[in-house]
Amino acid sequence: MTAQEFPPVEEQLELLRRGAVDLVDEAQLRSKLERSRQSGQPLTVKTGFDPSSPDLHLGHTVLLRKMRHFQQLGHRVVFLLGGFTARIGDPTGKKATRPQLTQGEVEANARTYKRQVFHILDEAETVVDDNDRWLGALGSHGLIRLAGRYTLARMMEREDFKTRFQENRPIHLHELLYPLAQGYDSIALKADVELGGHDQIFNLLVGRDLMKEEGLEPQVVLTVPLLVGLDGHEKMSKSLGNAIAVEDPPREVYGRTMSIPDALMWDWYLLLTDLPQSEIDARRRRLESGELHPKAAKQELARRLVAQFHGEAAANQAEAEFEAIFREGGVPDEVPEKELAGAWNLARLLTAAGLAPSNGEARRLVQQGAVAVDGERAGDPTLELGPRPEPYLLKVGKRRFARVRLR
Repeated sequence: MTAQEFPPVEEQLELLRRGAVDLVDEAQLRSKLERSRQSGQPLTVKTGFDPSSPDLHLGHTVLLRKMRHFQQLGHRVVFLLGGFTARIGDPTGKKATRPQLTQGEVEANARTYKRQVFHILDEAETVVDDNDRWLGALGSHGLIRLAGRYTLARMMEREDFKTRFQENRPIHLHELLYPLAQGYDSIALKADVELGGHDQIFNLLVGRDLMKEEGLEPQVVLTVPLLVGLDGHEKMSKSLGNAIAVEDPPREVYGRTMSIPDALMWDWYLLLTDLPQSEIDARRRRLESGELHPKAAKQELARRLVAQFHGEAAANQAEAEFEAIFREGGVPDEVPEKELAGAWNLARLLTAAGLAPSNGEARRLVQQGAVAVDGERAGDPTLELGPRPEPYLLKVGKRRFARVRLR
């Protein structure tokens, strides 16, 4: 790409600042962008993803979208799998040591990630690498030399380590290696920029420090917010049950988006769509003046998200199905079915049907009046359901259905 083909630096900065939290530092990024324009050489932009779970959710796509912004501006984006670091376990934000994954678990998760990231990134323009390539080759001698570049006092400046130490919670020695390993990735790739979630700021700054010691120009650090999940309070997490997975069916993406608190949708518009900030602000003003109904604003958001992952036709179908279910009291065209043997009490049946993560949560849902069987609200989690010719239609909340045939 020639100098003329890179957009003007101010135009690039405007896009890159969108939704950003930390930028360390902007003057250095401006200098790198100017140099890139003059030389016609793209910046190397690194983002690490530890394959620590099987699926990506919308929270991950906030970071992927920022990577995509760099791609759109003509820069070289490296999607870095943490094949080595995933086996350490990132301690960021944790009050206890993460369980360490096996090699098989890491490889299985990595295969899923390598498919799902291209819902956002341009596959032809993305460099995929794995830090096991250089960290695995370091050996014990290299790892000891790496550990010698950082002090325990500096490592204990991390908020999570400091808190665990003060509360007399264990900090295992391998956890101290994680920020160093992530920083070494930046040396191996000679990164110009590293992206990460806001909670990763310490690890990313370690990379700057290690690059300086190596005699390299330090990377710019840019972080994005942690996306708040469906509950409107906690960051999106599959373990908390407040997530939308990248590969969830269109009706699930649409329906769950419609369930978020109204106040949350503006952050989702900013972080999960390409709608310009000026248009987001205009919609917000119209809503505050009463000109725009919150439901209409949220429906547009839901359509945009479904279209992003499944296409416009799927978005239109998901919206029509949503209206049929919620306005007309209908049932979706496609309801998951399950066949089980014998008699079951209602709480256990909800769990077996995948409508509740545990029997305890199933009991709570029933007691709160959120469960219906064959269209009738059920209030007793111990209700016994036995075999019959036709399946039971189970409904949890307003949009989760399952048919279960008991034999």
